[in-house]
Amino acid sequence: MSLYSKRGVSAQKEEVHKAVEKLDQGLYPFAFCKIYPDFLTGDSNFVNLMHADGAGTKSILAYLYWKETGDISIWKGIAQDAIVMNLDDMLCVGIHDNLLFSSTIDRNKKLVPGEVLEVVINGSQAIFDELKKFGVNIQYLGGETADVGDVVRTIAVNGTMASRWPKDQLVTNEKIQDGDVIVGFASYGQAVYEDAYNSGIGSNGLTSARHDMLNKFYAKQYPESFEPGLADEVVYIGPYKMTDPIPAEHAAGLPADLNIGKLLLSPTRTYAPVLKALISEHFSDIHGLIHCSGGGQTKCMKYLPGDFRIIKDNLFEAPAIFQLIQKASGSDLREMYQVFNMGHRLEVFTKPEAAEAMIAIGKQLGIEAKIVGRVEKAPAKELVLRVNGQEIVY
Repeated sequence: MSLYSKRGVSAQKEEVHKAVEKLDQGLYPFAFCKIYPDFLTGDSNFVNLMHADGAGTKSILAYLYWKETGDISIWKGIAQDAIVMNLDDMLCVGIHDNLLFSSTIDRNKKLVPGEVLEVVINGSQAIFDELKKFGVNIQYLGGETADVGDVVRTIAVNGTMASRWPKDQLVTNEKIQDGDVIVGFASYGQAVYEDAYNSGIGSNGLTSARHDMLNKFYAKQYPESFEPGLADEVVYIGPYKMTDPIPAEHAAGLPADLNIGKLLLSPTRTYAPVLKALISEHFSDIHGLIHCSGGGQTKCMKYLPGDFRIIKDNLFEAPAIFQLIQKASGSDLREMYQVFNMGHRLEVFTKPEAAEAMIAIGKQLGIEAKIVGRVEKAPAKELVLRVNGQEIVY
């Protein structure tokens, strides 16, 4: 059993998928989000979507960093995580404007004061104000903030996003076909709309990253930060404290002021400005869109409209944060690529001749992009990763 499983979490969410397998799959079963007819007006030319997600256990990392350093501004990143985990999923069905957002924040009031709530809530609005500059308009409708210390050990930051969208402007992944290439957009670096270097960590696999990277100091100092029923052998078993500098062998090219905590807490990058441009300028060339979130580089398998082999043999070199996590955890590449995005979190499936124009849009916005793989017809669905001289088949 992997360390990930021993901590009571699952990269593939098998139990969740089983629980919802009998629910209506919506109009387009291969689309990245569930899509329904426009029940609001009955207009057959429009659809309705509602999506819920959140920052997950990344909020515990923010709690630890804030307690250790006093830097309350770190909570704005958690607001961004909760927003982007909704927004970028919806972007992957083509929705890039006129969205509604409602937040849900559950906290233990004894440990998390109102000042933290203010940063999360005001930070959310600041993110929406920034996205508006790129033509992505999101209305913040407030939400629910509950003091539920009997339920939540520290704080959980989640949200719900909704949209009414024209049916003829959807990306449903049904056009993915033999001969397509996959353009990957880096999750790390510093986009023109970001104010600091982004490690690429996103908001998935943070339970693993936290316990594998951070040392026993946190178990003793902050017992509220983990499930007390976990075996000691899987709780905070790493070598680092949040304020430790990046080891020299992994620090090349990184800003000098980065530390372990800031690498782990890099806000989840949104690809909204990129996808706004891609969809506006190249809609007909987009055959499919995948947000490599939970499930990492295996996420694409769930949304293939037929029996295809996906071959990814030109992946980005794993950024420093993932190299550090792998070294600390001892995880093999198979598990790392299932849990983490490992360097790119957005995939565009397209015809080969359209790829360069899409790559150029990414680069204009400060995001490295390249063809990371391709699609082949096959007897059954299969994913092949070729990385560091290894071939990994899922």
